[in-house]
Amino acid sequence: QVQLVESGGGLVQAGGSLRLSCAASGRTFSNYAMGWFRQAPGKEREFVAAISGSYGATYYADSVKGRFTISRDNAKNTVYLQMNSLKPEDTAVYYCAGRPGRTYYYIGDHNYDYWGQGTQVTVSS
Repeated sequence: QVQLVESGGGLVQAGGSLRLSCAASGRTFSNYAMGWFRQAPGKEREFVAAISGSYGATYYADSVKGRFTISRDNAKNTVYLQMNSLKPEDTAVYYCAGRPGRTYYYIGDHNYDYWGQGTQVTVSS
């Protein structure tokens, strides 16, 4: 079993930055592919970014490409989401997710086995 705990959310003005962290426990972190998703009020959960286990290959949703960066520190069992140039439409609860996977990243939420509790990000205009 893998436990995931997000942190780093908050209130920020448009154009600002936040860095989300997701701390994992329970298994060898480098064997797990990780992803970030978000869900705004009244909307379905959507993919944001993903990163593979050992090789660190990344993939982004078009809506965040060039503004967000996903990274991981396997020694600290932590995955990060650096969010720059934030927009009001980025307001959502952000979730990290994990699944076994050293080589590939995964996009659909149905691919993930483990989920954090979420952290709120609010971007004011």
